[in-house]
Amino acid sequence: MALRNLFVLSLLLLACLSTLMQVSSDHEIEMEEEDEELQLPDKLLTVRDGNRRLKQDIDCGGLCSSRCSVHSRPKLCNRACGTCCVRCNCVPPGTSGNRELCGACYTDMTTHGNKTKCP
Repeated sequence: MALRNLFVLSLLLLACLSTLMQVSSDHEIEMEEEDEELQLPDKLLTVRDGNRRLKQDIDCGGLCSSRCSVHSRPKLCNRACGTCCVRCNCVPPGTSGNRELCGACYTDMTTHGNKTKCP
């Protein structure tokens, strides 16, 4: 019985030593990687979120002001247009119509009342 316990303890000790050897070698690899210089790109890119593609930012405020200039409720129009512009990155030309030029994102967005959101 004592011989069996001694054998089990020696196996555990051997396993612990092999784990320590692996950890110490991993530490040496990490130290070598830290010594390398970091390469930064020449031109910095602006990314909004990690899950969004890189898109050219447009002036939503100016485009929505011209879009809503003749609207009967310009403040409401500007607020809805701004939301649609940020989400879809597009504002249709002109003061009304042409919504299909911005694609399905702009045309399919609806309010909670199931009305079209984007002017």
